Amino acid sequence: MKEKIAILGGGNLGASIAEGLMRDNFVSPKNLTVTRRKIELLDHLKKRGVQIASDNAKAIIGADTIIIAVKPKQSSELLEQIRNHIKAKQILVSVVTGISTDIILEIIGRKITVFRVMPNTAIAIGESMSCVSAVNATKAQSNRVAKLFGNMGKVAQIEEELMDASTVLGACGIAFALRFIRAATQGGIEIGFDYQTAELIAAQTVKGAASLVLQRGRHPEREIDLVTTPQGCTIAGLNEMEHQGFSSSLIKGIVTSFSKI
Repeated sequence: MKEKIAILGGGNLGASIAEGLMRDNFVSPKNLTVTRRKIELLDHLKKRGVQIASDNAKAIIGADTIIIAVKPKQSSELLEQIRNHIKAKQILVSVVTGISTDIILEIIGRKITVFRVMPNTAIAIGESMSCVSAVNATKAQSNRVAKLFGNMGKVAQIEEELMDASTVLGACGIAFALRFIRAATQGGIEIGFDYQTAELIAAQTVKGAASLVLQRGRHPEREIDLVTTPQGCTIAGLNEMEHQGFSSSLIKGIVTSFSKI
């Protein structure tokens, strides 16, 4: 893809997006610009051919797509810096949590194309779940953004009012899934495995379970039915987990995170 992209904010998420875009040379490093106040922290990207800068206004010159990846408290200042430099043909993509398109447009002060995208940290390895909403976008522009983030995982088009919910389920969800892997690893150690083997088995099993759902498109309970036999060890373990509140704890955790956001 020959599209030129400026990522404003080269922190963990911004750098991960840059890494994801460069996978399989989908976007050439020379067509990527990443900004950060302390540009020395972007040396790992510079060594790969990415343009790095500290001036956000200059960084967006000539970019087809501008991705804002700063912390929420920094977003107003950044938008003020670039508001007079954004061209009508440029697409503005925000991956900033909690900053609505109404706020973005109010600061910019005119009608532009704005996308909100909520990816997760697996974007760096091409396995993100990215939820996308847009205002003032054409179908062609929507397809462009979907293609960009589709190269880094799965994409779901949603209404903006669900963006906070997608943050919890998709972005916070990474931590929830990792906590399951950690707990399963600890259980594996208790029943006899060393740490490395237990972690490998737990992580690959979670990956396999997710792949079954994504590739077969069947309800998780249908896949569960295939491995639960009468009076077997699987159903015994599942029932004990439910007695201890496994499903309800996860649901409550998701709802609590949503209330917090």
